[in-house]
Amino acid sequence: MPKVSVIMGIYNCKNFDLLNKSIDSILNQTFDDFEFIICNDGSTNDTLGFLKEQEKKDRRIKIVSYEKNQGLNYALNRCLQEASGEYIARQDDDDISYSDRLRKELCFLEQNQEYAIVGTLADVFDDSGVWGEYKNPEKPIKNDFYWNSPFMHPTIMIRKEAYEAVGGYRISKETRRCEDIDLFMRMYAKSYKGYNLQEKLYAYRMINDPNVKYRPMKYRVDEAIVKYKGYKAMGNLLGGIPYVIKPILVGLIPKRILYQIKKSRY
Repeated sequence: MPKVSVIMGIYNCKNFDLLNKSIDSILNQTFDDFEFIICNDGSTNDTLGFLKEQEKKDRRIKIVSYEKNQGLNYALNRCLQEASGEYIARQDDDDISYSDRLRKELCFLEQNQEYAIVGTLADVFDDSGVWGEYKNPEKPIKNDFYWNSPFMHPTIMIRKEAYEAVGGYRISKETRRCEDIDLFMRMYAKSYKGYNLQEKLYAYRMINDPNVKYRPMKYRVDEAIVKYKGYKAMGNLLGGIPYVIKPILVGLIPKRILYQIKKSRY
């Protein structure tokens, strides 16, 4: 039985070269006692065929599939159903895990039993190379969820027991685009704690372009609902009320100004 299960959900891959690099970044980890479960979420292009070829090249890869597209929440829960590892690590299909990521995250959780979640810092890159850095607080507390999620979802490793305690990713209309912060807030509501290694062990792909499309308002309303429920569950709703409406207010900011605000974070 592997120590770690790495999970990935994917729908209609747009760049197979990036996907190949992402998969290889996991396969080439210095820690190798893992399984890599990838859920094809009802893709209608050549994604499944590509994944099946990947499965042949390494026994640690396991491909599961939905016939119809369900959404990332469903895909990740399907991976969790198949996972046999004591720890669950995430990976996105166009990102890169640096070679020591799994080893260092596992070592931290093994040596610090009081924490259930561990994430890392990350380089931010696009086709032109690295253009920023994603930072998060070292020891996030509940109030750190006010402005943004204090964890970068694809960098995390979590004890499987914590996933089981909250029932995995919540399936709901409002979690379609914010399954990550919803998961973390529900874990914190059950007194699980997280930590961010203050080291860049991941490369996160984000297009550095002011003309890129931003999240539609309907998803910003969903995020507001998720935050309201999360703050209420964690017991910090009173202080969180102004931040519940923050996603909606951000959606009203002109695109070019929003781009400058977002870029300043990196």
